[in-house]
Amino acid sequence: MFAIVEIAGLQYKVEQDQKLFVNRLKGEKGDKVSFDKILLTVNGSITVGAPAVSGITVDAEILDHVKADKVIVFKKKRRKGYQVKNGHRQSLTQIKITGITGFEGGSKKAAKKETVKAEILSDNATVNFSEDHELNYHLKKNNLSQSKENRETLITLGKAVKVELEKTILTHEEVDAAIVKNIDTFKALNK
Repeated sequence: MFAIVEIAGLQYKVEQDQKLFVNRLKGEKGDKVSFDKILLTVNGSITVGAPAVSGITVDAEILDHVKADKVIVFKKKRRKGYQVKNGHRQSLTQIKITGITGFEGGSKKAAKKETVKAEILSDNATVNFSEDHELNYHLKKNNLSQSKENRETLITLGKAVKVELEKTILTHEEVDAAIVKNIDTFKALNK
């Protein structure tokens, strides 16, 4: 079980009882800190956040505040007598991951969000009832005339199917099945 968490602007892969160095955090040695910006979790199944997984937190304990090794920054312009030498030591905090909590409720919510998002994102597989060309496509596919009355009937039929199936978006297959099921309505309009 691990998680990818954003801590102080950087992303880390963390596991239970792992020690790591992160950019300086507020707090004293021995304080408990919690991170809620979890980008991905793996606990038997993979849960990807959009942008963060809700309901899951990573708890950690501050072990120490330290400085990293010195980095030399040397600037020089040749033949000009210009040399500058600077050093830098990054301030770091050593933390120990004490636990990853919230898998029970958070994973169900995240899974529900993913299914809704997948339903919205697959635009090629869904029917937009405000576009005449999509309605005409379905009418022509079922050997019906592409008249205004048939399009209006298809729109009302689509609303009824949405209520019946308790969906907000219909796929092409569902619309075709509804047309075949109610073909008599369209034939009555053509007479």
